[in-house]
Amino acid sequence: MASRKRIGRREFIATSAGALAAGLGSACGHVPMREIEAAAAKVGRLPQRTLDRSGRKVSVLIGAADDWPPEVVEAGILCGVNYWHKSNQWDRDEVPQAIRKNREAYYCEVCVDRVHGNHETGVIDEEAFYQYVKQALERSGLRYFDDMLSPHFGYHHTAELKGNRGAIRAYERLKKEGLVRHLCISQHNYNGNARVPGGEDRVAILTAVIEEGLYEHAQFFFSFGDEEEVNKFVRFAKTKGFGTTAMKTTRGASRMLADPDFMKQFPAGTTPHHALARWLTTDSDLSNAVIRIHSLDQFVDTYSGAGKALRTADARAIEMMTAYANREVCRLCNECMSHCAEGVAIADILRYERYATDYGDRERAQRLYAQLDKRGDACQVCGSCLPHCPQGLNIPVKLANAHRLLS
Repeated sequence: MASRKRIGRREFIATSAGALAAGLGSACGHVPMREIEAAAAKVGRLPQRTLDRSGRKVSVLIGAADDWPPEVVEAGILCGVNYWHKSNQWDRDEVPQAIRKNREAYYCEVCVDRVHGNHETGVIDEEAFYQYVKQALERSGLRYFDDMLSPHFGYHHTAELKGNRGAIRAYERLKKEGLVRHLCISQHNYNGNARVPGGEDRVAILTAVIEEGLYEHAQFFFSFGDEEEVNKFVRFAKTKGFGTTAMKTTRGASRMLADPDFMKQFPAGTTPHHALARWLTTDSDLSNAVIRIHSLDQFVDTYSGAGKALRTADARAIEMMTAYANREVCRLCNECMSHCAEGVAIADILRYERYATDYGDRERAQRLYAQLDKRGDACQVCGSCLPHCPQGLNIPVKLANAHRLLS
């Protein structure tokens, strides 16, 4: 991977292909453009990588339209972030000017959820999916979506993938009309889920997705300390020209920063988010990754590591972060869930706890938690789940803490 030198703000802005000509600053709130430009100059232009068999070149770290602040979106555009996850969340007045003026230079994704329920109980409905995308295009004014991510959260099992073609038929109709161009998926684990009979894990389902050949790339949980089965899948996908995007990547990085005892021992010259970006983009076989960003400072800290090799300090940081996360943060593998006599949605609860603790989005976490049919206080502390956690987490304690946080 080619190295990138840090350059001055004026030089960076002058040499960022089409940045000023395209027009920036559509929705930067109260952050002055000079601060956005200065942040982008510290990061530099992001390297690109082939996404999938389509041959498209995409920045090694992509952007999130649904939860990045406007000033971070603009900085990302200046740095060459050219794939935007959940672009359907933008209204017309929120779409960055650069994308509106040079639409072909950016890949905008629409994310389509199941209907008549949540990701566990909802259904895949061809007509509903078709209409949703058309309405999202009308609302955003983007004219077309490059990628249709459908269904969001993925299939429950391989039987559903093979037996329910609603998402694929909706995509084919939309593609024929020139409204979408590529098909992708995000995939969660459903093994052991009491609300999803016969649910399977993400690796089993995504392996079947690749074998079918209809989807071009996928998003899924991936971070340091993941089980070898997931790393093996990423390597397999690469041999098939199937794109892989890591999501839920930080795995407790924010709580590490807030832990003074942990940070006291942390290697000098790096940070959890910076080391993570280096590791994701140079020490894995991923196509790219998405990292949630709260501010320009965090954008600089994180994205300035993209495409840069791990240094000794970064490698040591990843080792420490892995050990910390394995002690403290559920990796959402679902292995424990089939052993809960109460059918508590353990992985969902601990995912929402991440939203509140690591992403700073307590309101969203509490809203999702309130929608669960069984919350953390349904745990009877029987301990039947404990032998099945590969991390050895004290799950009842984790659930009790999450309940206090999210209630």
